[in-house]
Amino acid sequence: MTEKIEKYLMPLAEAIGRNKYLVSVRDGFLLSTPLLIAGSIFLLIANFPIPAWTNWIGSIVVNKTTGLTLGALLEKPSAATFSIMAIFAVMGIAYSFAREMKTDKLFASATALMSWFLLMPYVVEGTATIGKKQVPVKLSGIPTGWVGAKGIFLGIIVAFLSVHIYSYVEKKGWTIKMPKGVPPTVVQSFSALIPATLVMTFFFLINLLLGFLGTDAFTIIFTFLQTPLLNLGDTLGAMVTAYIFLHIFWFFGINGGSVVGAVFNPILQTLSAENIAYFTKGIGSAHIINQQFQDLFATFGGCGSTISLIIAMLAFCKSKRVTELGKLALIPGIFGINEPIVFGIPIVLNPTLIIPFILVPTLNIIISYLAMAAKIVPVCSGIAIPWTTPPIISGFLATNWAGAVLQLLLIIMGVFIYLPFIKVIDKQYTKEEIEASNQKEEDSIDLDNISFDDL
Repeated sequence: MTEKIEKYLMPLAEAIGRNKYLVSVRDGFLLSTPLLIAGSIFLLIANFPIPAWTNWIGSIVVNKTTGLTLGALLEKPSAATFSIMAIFAVMGIAYSFAREMKTDKLFASATALMSWFLLMPYVVEGTATIGKKQVPVKLSGIPTGWVGAKGIFLGIIVAFLSVHIYSYVEKKGWTIKMPKGVPPTVVQSFSALIPATLVMTFFFLINLLLGFLGTDAFTIIFTFLQTPLLNLGDTLGAMVTAYIFLHIFWFFGINGGSVVGAVFNPILQTLSAENIAYFTKGIGSAHIINQQFQDLFATFGGCGSTISLIIAMLAFCKSKRVTELGKLALIPGIFGINEPIVFGIPIVLNPTLIIPFILVPTLNIIISYLAMAAKIVPVCSGIAIPWTTPPIISGFLATNWAGAVLQLLLIIMGVFIYLPFIKVIDKQYTKEEIEASNQKEEDSIDLDNISFDDL
């Protein structure tokens, strides 16, 4: 099995490894990997699935003037990483692409970030209480939604476009030349002036044109991504379709949960509310698909149900890169936080893992739906269970012992689906580690073998 996967997928992986665009996206996301791992720790602490804990940290007031609680303060590290990860992505991708284009990496990445912000609408929508009425208001500011997952896809486009223009202008020699003796940093700064100005002008004109049309680039791109999902509803086919889209978005480095969730989560939450009404008051009918079904049976352990991948990494792999990452990702993964795996292996733009990454949650959805339709496992009642609750425990709380057993079986199934694919990557990384070790030994100097006859 592993040999067949290696035969067909390794050439594709090598082709991606030679493509400067895909390499830039892959390497660019690595900039955020250590930040996401650190943010995961605080996110887990703030959302640890014990009500007594979350209530306690929520009751401790840190700042009496603003009413800031310890719970809210613990959310800030994740807000400073997950919530603004598009900024890191734009910088990292532009920096990596500038390296591929052999142009100034620092100034090109700064120019790309500027261009992305130039296209952003500085409008924050909210509500204000006037008298006894809630009135919608619009304020000037940077919307956190656009600097998070929703803005990544446009960020990739802007990074490539801006670096292309910057590189073209620089290679044409349209730069300010400084006399000899001027410090190198000053030379580089003035050399970047004309390329950066032309890039700024290009994106300004795009923003101006879209402004005349009454829209903006961020809204256009996000709406385009949502369009295939607008007609989804309460069916097995709809959920499978939605989560295939979700994982394809993740494969390209876009937070599929945010894109798909913007359309699908309101449906799931409504279905959960109807389940509560059914189980408590007998109103309506029970829905197999709802918010708890998604969180606890479709993608437990994070997108791709990567808790199974982590177990396969730790139990069957030999590469230090794979096993050490598995150790780091295990605890967050148990509690449903899997960005360390998605961007660390990485799964992003990794053709070797795209098949199990989509297949495992798809099978989870189908098997869980059929088990509940056949009344082997009870339907989730709709009662909210924290998304950070570990699998098996969450399955028991949402249904009964049958739900816990189902989750365990799905985890085991996922391990064996991921196993042959991660073994291909493990083999490649192990080979690279051996070669690096041999190179290091060759480069070392052995004084016992030095002979003056060789001089």
